[in-house]
Amino acid sequence: MSTTAELLKGAAELFPDEVVTTAHVRHFDLPLGAGRFALITLDNGHDHTKPTTFGPQSLANLNTAIDQVEKEAAAGEIVGVGITGKPFIFAVGADLKGVELLKEHKDALAIGKGGHDVFKRLAGLAVPTFAYYNGAAMGGGVEVGLHCTYRTVSTAIAAFSLPEVFLGLVPGWGGCTLLPNLIGADKAVQVIIENSLNQNKQLKGRQVHELGIADAIFEGADFLEQSLIWTASVLKGEIVVERPVIDRGEAWDQAVAKGRFVADSKVHGAAPAAYRALDIIAAAKNGDLQQGYDAEDQALADLIMGGELRAGIYAFNLVQKRGKRPAGAPDKSLARPVTKVGVVGAGLMASQLALLFLRRLEVPVVLTDIDQERIDKGVGYVHAEIDKLLGKGRVNQDKANRLKALVTGVLDKAEGFADADFVIEAVFEEMGVKQQVFAEVEAVAPAYAILATNTSSLSVSEMASKLKNPERVVGFHFFNPVAVLPLLEIVRGEQTDDASLATAFAVAKKLKKTAVLTKDAPAFVVNRILTRFMGEIQNVIDEGTPVETAEKAIEPLGLPMSPLVLLELVGPAIGLHVSETLNKAFPDRFKVSPNLKAVVEAGKRGFYVYDSGRPELDPEVAALLKQGDTVLTEEQVRARVLDAVAQEIGLMLEEGVVAEAQDIDLCLITGAGWPFHLGGITPYLDREGVSERVNGKRFLEQGVASVPA
Repeated sequence: MSTTAELLKGAAELFPDEVVTTAHVRHFDLPLGAGRFALITLDNGHDHTKPTTFGPQSLANLNTAIDQVEKEAAAGEIVGVGITGKPFIFAVGADLKGVELLKEHKDALAIGKGGHDVFKRLAGLAVPTFAYYNGAAMGGGVEVGLHCTYRTVSTAIAAFSLPEVFLGLVPGWGGCTLLPNLIGADKAVQVIIENSLNQNKQLKGRQVHELGIADAIFEGADFLEQSLIWTASVLKGEIVVERPVIDRGEAWDQAVAKGRFVADSKVHGAAPAAYRALDIIAAAKNGDLQQGYDAEDQALADLIMGGELRAGIYAFNLVQKRGKRPAGAPDKSLARPVTKVGVVGAGLMASQLALLFLRRLEVPVVLTDIDQERIDKGVGYVHAEIDKLLGKGRVNQDKANRLKALVTGVLDKAEGFADADFVIEAVFEEMGVKQQVFAEVEAVAPAYAILATNTSSLSVSEMASKLKNPERVVGFHFFNPVAVLPLLEIVRGEQTDDASLATAFAVAKKLKKTAVLTKDAPAFVVNRILTRFMGEIQNVIDEGTPVETAEKAIEPLGLPMSPLVLLELVGPAIGLHVSETLNKAFPDRFKVSPNLKAVVEAGKRGFYVYDSGRPELDPEVAALLKQGDTVLTEEQVRARVLDAVAQEIGLMLEEGVVAEAQDIDLCLITGAGWPFHLGGITPYLDREGVSERVNGKRFLEQGVASVPA
């Protein structure tokens, strides 16, 4: 037994639930008389929608397949070796279900070394090797191909990435070392750092080819056949693959510096993975591959044993699993069909909603408002957005025409909503206005129609309280921008029935939103937490702490933007309204900042100006601020803010606002863009000891989003 086989056999004992990937070898004669060829196909034996991964046993299977082709290559029995995946999926990397269970650094080190030892054998074969990226390829799936001599890619691929930094790891099976040596440091930094930190941006097949990762690209329908014809031409010398000379001078250093700037702007030094990856890329400049592999092994092991990876995997599982099977959702068989949607309002938010319903449901959508000018503007917005999709080739002319024909606007609600199954309001955030709107809609809409409110903080139960059929009112709270943020808080009022709720969840699924069920409590989930979070920032500023100190105090969390920049994005007026709502409900914990009120009354859109290219406190805002004389340090501010958030989350869980802490994290990740390396917020509060300090216990059990005990 080889050393690699022994290593993988020992590691396999740590992955009892591994979904094993097989590596089948088949032989055939290549076209054009190029000779006998061996093709390794990765397959985990499941249906084609299940991803193929690499755990220890899977790596061992690939290692055994390489044993076979290595002997054949040495004996001159084959002219080349290829590797591909089952239909539509190449391979998506390491088996993270097992990785998160590892307790010892040496075991984590073995996983890194095991992958390297197997993949390196492809590069060491006596014949050329070819990777045929026929479908989704991520992480180790990309890296196994990087060890091959040549690569082809399918035009049909929609997901190709090295997402490790996004999860709190580094591309540790050759990615950090081989990719910059293949396509240059600048492009490698784009793939490894920028794309990962940009919400795990995926490459499509054509981009993979344009970057130079793949040497040739073919249509998906006959991808493998065309790849083999191309392979034969390469082996016969009829096609010579030429790659650009890599600039190992100043350009390499500039690329790494650019990567550090991107990492700083995204995680502010709070998560180590991006920086470890950049260190390895920087060192790869000398072309010493083994040195790079050793550095990858060490970084991988260190990060596997760190909290950020566990939080990253936890966050990934929340989005991919819990987000698709919402806790507390009623039986989906109760859902009623939705064949027409009404939208009350034609402003920007209402128009965005109309566009979303139109694109996802492809049913008639009708907008109403108080005058024809507003209605025409709303319908015009939807038409213009469809034209943009047409211009980008995302819809064809026939579909664009059909979608435009489905959206209309009328002044008379009776005319517009008489046959609507689902009516959503997006009007001014004031209870009396919304109650009046629902009373008007109830009078003309069918008795079975769902009445949905996009309120961000008001009581759904109170909104429905004056209706004849309050059981069909449901909260349907989107987050701005509607097309980007996945979260949809579905709020059950006191009298909302199961059929209405089930219909709301069914619609959310068709809208491709991440739906989370919440109790009808003030500001629901995201706005309540963010208002408490930003409220403490505003409180310390009001008391006398400089704005810069208060903002910098939060940087160690690695949030995508500072609190006051986030407030600018939300809108100070909306922030003030939500804080006023929560102040009425919980006056002991939520204060209304006089400085924020002054900023709103002055008509300012935020605290900063950007004349210099970076945010600087607006002199006009500075003149408005009235502060006390209590000045806190960054550490004191951070402790105070985190304590407040931990307290609020604890109270929300006691109140049953959501089923579990996991729903809090899912909401912050998908509705507020909180980073995966935090796992939302509760893993961070647990890791930093804040949860126990404030509430006397952790939010999550040890081993959930953390290293097992």
